[in-house]
Amino acid sequence: MITFRAKRHAFLATLAFSLFPISPALASDEADGPAKDTDEVHKRPSTDIIVTAPFRRERVDILSGVSVLQGVELIQATRPTIGETLQHTPGVSSTSFGPNASRPILRGLQGERVRILTDGIGSIDVSNTSVDHAVVVNPLLAERIEVLRGPESLLYGSSAIGGVVNVIDKRIPRSMPGEPIHIDAIATYGSAANERSASGSADAPLGDKFVVHADGSYLKTDNLRIGGHVLSSSARAEALGNAGMEDDDQLDEGINFAESAALRKKLPNSFGETWTAGVGAALITDTGNFGIAYSHYDSLYGVPIRYATGPGQEQEGPRLDLKQNRIDARAEVATGGDLLKSIRFRYGYANYRHFELEEDGEIGTAFYNKGMEGRLELIQAQRGAWTGATGGQFYIRDFNVVGEEAFLPKNSTQQFGLFTLQQLDYGALKLEAGARYERTSLEAKPGDDQPQFFDGKRTFDAFSASLGASYGLGEAWRIGASVSRTTRAPSAEELFANGPHAGTEAFEIGDPGFGNERSWGIQAVLRGKGPGYSLEASAYYNWFSNFIYQNSTGEVEDGLPVYQFSQAKARYYGFEIQGSANLAEFGDATLVADGLADYVHAKIVNAGPAPRIPPLRLLGGLGVTSPKIDVRGEVEWVDDQTRISTFETPTNGYTMVNAEVNVRPWGTERPLSFALSANNIFDVNARRHSSFLKDFAPLSGRDFRLAAKFSF
Repeated sequence: MITFRAKRHAFLATLAFSLFPISPALASDEADGPAKDTDEVHKRPSTDIIVTAPFRRERVDILSGVSVLQGVELIQATRPTIGETLQHTPGVSSTSFGPNASRPILRGLQGERVRILTDGIGSIDVSNTSVDHAVVVNPLLAERIEVLRGPESLLYGSSAIGGVVNVIDKRIPRSMPGEPIHIDAIATYGSAANERSASGSADAPLGDKFVVHADGSYLKTDNLRIGGHVLSSSARAEALGNAGMEDDDQLDEGINFAESAALRKKLPNSFGETWTAGVGAALITDTGNFGIAYSHYDSLYGVPIRYATGPGQEQEGPRLDLKQNRIDARAEVATGGDLLKSIRFRYGYANYRHFELEEDGEIGTAFYNKGMEGRLELIQAQRGAWTGATGGQFYIRDFNVVGEEAFLPKNSTQQFGLFTLQQLDYGALKLEAGARYERTSLEAKPGDDQPQFFDGKRTFDAFSASLGASYGLGEAWRIGASVSRTTRAPSAEELFANGPHAGTEAFEIGDPGFGNERSWGIQAVLRGKGPGYSLEASAYYNWFSNFIYQNSTGEVEDGLPVYQFSQAKARYYGFEIQGSANLAEFGDATLVADGLADYVHAKIVNAGPAPRIPPLRLLGGLGVTSPKIDVRGEVEWVDDQTRISTFETPTNGYTMVNAEVNVRPWGTERPLSFALSANNIFDVNARRHSSFLKDFAPLSGRDFRLAAKFSF
């Protein structure tokens, strides 16, 4: 078995190789970094470059659904978790496991099928293992967030079939500051959880080619204020029905049921405290750049209590003590040749652990994860109509769960992949093809006190490919379509699980005999803009074979319902649409209307609807923008979800009304701005159907938020 020491030596050798030779200019291609806002309002730059694409491409040319958060929109959207930060993004829902553990769901797909990246490299945590595990990516430090939904996300791994969320920060500097020191700072207060947060970063040049960076953040929240009852109507009815038990041995339990059903307005055990710190440095020259960074993430948060509503049920509300230490490196050089334009290298290593603490503070279960990931991209020089990128990627993980609820044995994953994306640009007509080959080895090595379900190794070969075309309908409109064939190797959790999993309140059983999950998919995209308006729409249909999902067996083990991982055929289809239009102008002020809609329909063939699928959603906004102030109101309507899987409960729809004001006292050229918002103004008690915890943890009630950003 390869040791982590040997792996680090291999990384250093690869890094040294990637840095030489360094030759002609790369700095002129500034759009390969994050696109800059032109005025920090709601306007987009005339050329919006998608950083997550492997080579320079404008948003209008991307054949996947794309969403971008940056500037004032990002400040208004930022919440403690990446899932809640993206809550109003088309095609995105959230696991909503309380306010501290909320992972994005893309097109109804979650967990292993969605990749969360930080500057192109995975978060290297265990958030994919369970919905109560936080994503170790801090939205407070994000400069830009890009979401890709569709086949192009497969460039970042076969597990990204649902899509990719790429959080881009400045921890490894990309450019030299224009002043002796550049400082960015944001402070936020949210009333619903008495949320206090602050984050800041500083960049300073040392000479004309070297820049150093430092950043930090702090977040503290109390228990979340909600709009009504903690328990859903169905859970409350069950608790009240069992509260009047006359058996003396069950009397105390019945009193607890009645108390649970009466809980209102506050979500117990939903507090959190998180701090981060990081340093970085980069060498930036006319021929390229090289940078390295270290960061630390430290969090203690509570998981909302899953109340016992009937006899024999367990009631838990653990706290999680989480730490991660991480090293990142990035290198980019221009080759100056006729074949290659540039070479990019990206690497991340993280040592992660979290303890699940009992009520008395004792450690119940401990999760340990060491992982590393690296990418090498060869960006081709433009040759007539032809351009593209080819590269390789590796991912290595050693994972261990220790304690009473160790539902997984000690295991390791090694994955190596090769990918390419090629494009022919004939002006109005653009043709695109992509392919990825991946080899994944997973090995279970159970200890004496761990599940002995499987002891051995499985190896999978996966090949995915896509083919697409787009056609320009005038100067600023483009329609495109793509077809893809994807293959995903099962994860260690899907293969080796065999034990009680407190995070999902389930006894999970995997199947080490699983084969690759395969799917065919088609997608159509329409994207464009005109004087004062823009529109983006996408529709998709995916046919899965060997789709891996959890199926309730109706049995009970260790006081928990048994969920068996199974494979079957599945169908997922849906759409996303977003747009905006300027309705009128009053001097330097503009009246703007915007809206979005998304829907996903999913079923397991011969089994019924897939579990936890978000329903139809509509959101519309109306606002006024000007150089110094923006005012906007919006209404979000979410439908009932009655298409439910076995043992799921239906979820009532809801309507929320929100409002926001953005103020730049000295205009767009000065460094100070304020963002004020009122969310869920009418204090609606809302629940997301996609949440495992929806019957015990509603969304936030009325929440007033104030954010101040300072930059100089």
